[in-house]
Amino acid sequence: MPAATLDPMRDRPPAAAGGSVTPLAGRRPGGVPAAAPAAPDRVLATLLFTDIVGSTSRILRLGDRAWAELLSRHHAIVRRRLAEFGGEELDAAGDGFFAAFDAPGRAIECACAIRDDLAALGLPVRAGIHAGECERVDGKLSGIAVHVGARIAAEAGVGDVLVSATVADLVAGSGLAFEDRGERRLKGMPESRRLLAAVSSGGRDA
Repeated sequence: MPAATLDPMRDRPPAAAGGSVTPLAGRRPGGVPAAAPAAPDRVLATLLFTDIVGSTSRILRLGDRAWAELLSRHHAIVRRRLAEFGGEELDAAGDGFFAAFDAPGRAIECACAIRDDLAALGLPVRAGIHAGECERVDGKLSGIAVHVGARIAAEAGVGDVLVSATVADLVAGSGLAFEDRGERRLKGMPESRRLLAAVSSGGRDA
């Protein structure tokens, strides 16, 4: 077999033929390595999810305008309570809120206050609370703990402030009391988790 030959025009790099070179991924022009993306911050947070129970039927009954006015009052109450208890609003979509706290006791107190305030408006709500490590990227939290918190909220009934066993353990000795709701298999989760409902908050019935 004849030896391979190099065509100096065909096989030279594009830049040598007057073209341009696209830098390799991870390198800047000139061969300088690009800086690696910054690792996301991992933070420990208590996560609160709330939403209105039966919102669709209520919209149909009230109509768009009346519902929009009621939802505006709902949002104002939730945000006032979040500010009072040191919660950080992370997302609000439709009639649901997602917030983070640096202490689980405050999250429970806040959820109970939100529920009681909205009950006075005739708006039944439910809440789910979980605590765990999350990744914070661009001010938003993500990770398994967030998904667990959302799934706990989905298990809650009307007026429930449902918490994970993790949260209940963290507030042991605080005076908060809970009703054991047993093991639940949360949607998409490989293992069941023990859930509890807050039945007293800061010395008052929850």
